[in-house]
Amino acid sequence: MSVRPRDSEIMVVDDDEGLRLLISDTLHAEGYAVASADSGATAVAALRERRPDLLLLDLQLRDMAGTTLLDRLKHENLSVPFVVITGQGNEKVAVEMMKHGALDYLMKDTGILDLLPSVVKRALAALDRERSLAAAQAEQRRLEKEIQDISEKERQRFGADLHDGVGQQLTAIELMCVGLKNDVGALDPQLAKQVEEIAGMLRDTIAQTRALARGLSPFDEQPDGLQNGLADLAEHANSLGRLRCRVEIVSAPPLTDRMVAGHLFRIAQEAVNNAVKHSGASEVVLRWEEKGGALRLEISDNGKGMPKVRSRGMGVGVMKYRAGIIGATLTVEARPGGGVSVVCVLPRKT
Repeated sequence: MSVRPRDSEIMVVDDDEGLRLLISDTLHAEGYAVASADSGATAVAALRERRPDLLLLDLQLRDMAGTTLLDRLKHENLSVPFVVITGQGNEKVAVEMMKHGALDYLMKDTGILDLLPSVVKRALAALDRERSLAAAQAEQRRLEKEIQDISEKERQRFGADLHDGVGQQLTAIELMCVGLKNDVGALDPQLAKQVEEIAGMLRDTIAQTRALARGLSPFDEQPDGLQNGLADLAEHANSLGRLRCRVEIVSAPPLTDRMVAGHLFRIAQEAVNNAVKHSGASEVVLRWEEKGGALRLEISDNGKGMPKVRSRGMGVGVMKYRAGIIGATLTVEARPGGGVSVVCVLPRKT
């Protein structure tokens, strides 16, 4: 990927006036816009007004060391990508600086002006690649989020269709069977028995349909939908009879963003399913709270703890992926007294 000089501005920070002028002239000749500073203080003041694309930084300034200047820029949130300029015999220092973020280095010797254009071009090309990669990653995250949103909306639509369409039709048929049984009960007891069996099968199918609908669209549009969904999730886990699941809501405000609520619910659902299937726990606690300026969802159990051999399942990866989509962080840790805690922390928007 080529870097066009006219798109880039370089700042030369060096207290050697002669060298500073030579470097500036060389960069001007290559087509770059050039600014200069003869001290660390001057550089800080200039950077408060305008950010160049690249610094050429002498490590030994008269008023402060180059490392001190870099620390100050970082403290003031003025950091700029940089190439270090150092005297002969300080190659080890220059290499160490590259470990701390320098893109390259130049030695103060007779070949500095010959090497300067290629070093600057290489550094700017690296920055251009980083920007392109960051843009591609941001676009990928946007598309992934869009796909997840579409998928969630489709699940909700299917759930509503099952509940309001198929479920209602099955309920109507069951009522018709009840009426038919009453009509034929005295005339044909055998037929009435068969109709009752059909009605029973319909009731089972209706229950399964409602469970499917609840899984596809676990909560409504209300601000407390997530809290209601967590309560339903706990009730479902309790109905399996393998452990006790309870919900703790601690001063957590209603969550109005349905997309965020959906991902948080799915994280809780995955964690509870893992606990039911693999933990051997007798209790699972779903805790939803606001703490330290962030929303916090914790799913903890008292089971056998983290497996010694990592599972090949995708559960934890999917939970972390969902957390990343909504800007949250997710950790899975062993509890001191035994069991596992899955914690998802979502910073509050200011």
